[in-house]
Amino acid sequence: MTMASPQKITPFLWFNQEAEEAANFYVSLFEDSKILSVVRHGDAGPGPKGSVMVVEFQLAGQKFSALNGGPTFKFTEAISLLVNCDSQEEIDTLWSKLTANGGQEVECGWLKDRFGLSWQIVPSRFFQMMQDKDPKRSQRVMQAMLTMKKFNIARLEEAYAQA
Repeated sequence: MTMASPQKITPFLWFNQEAEEAANFYVSLFEDSKILSVVRHGDAGPGPKGSVMVVEFQLAGQKFSALNGGPTFKFTEAISLLVNCDSQEEIDTLWSKLTANGGQEVECGWLKDRFGLSWQIVPSRFFQMMQDKDPKRSQRVMQAMLTMKKFNIARLEEAYAQA
């Protein structure tokens, strides 16, 4: 019996003190997601004994780590998590949950969640349309996308199908 090799690269997310809260929130959004482990500070610190230092979690089968590293660093748009969605319902649900309680809509399928992490909530079909060999079709899709905050699949398909 061969075991699957461990994931070679793991995204590592720096939070002030919200790593466990964020990990629990994120795993509630996706199937095949769970908390894998929680590492707490011991007598040697550097945080208070028993407080959360690192949370390892899985989102849709992908492993992540979250660190309570303090306020030194903040998330920026320079990195985001892209979620390919198969339906408008999935886009709407994720968008609503990720922008709730202080999250922000940005534009072109981008948002920031309440922890400041950027996400791209994108219909899987979007990339197929953008790679069409007819540059006029992909350009119409691009123009439609530029008018949206949250993606609207029907509007993208309409722009794609225009003669």
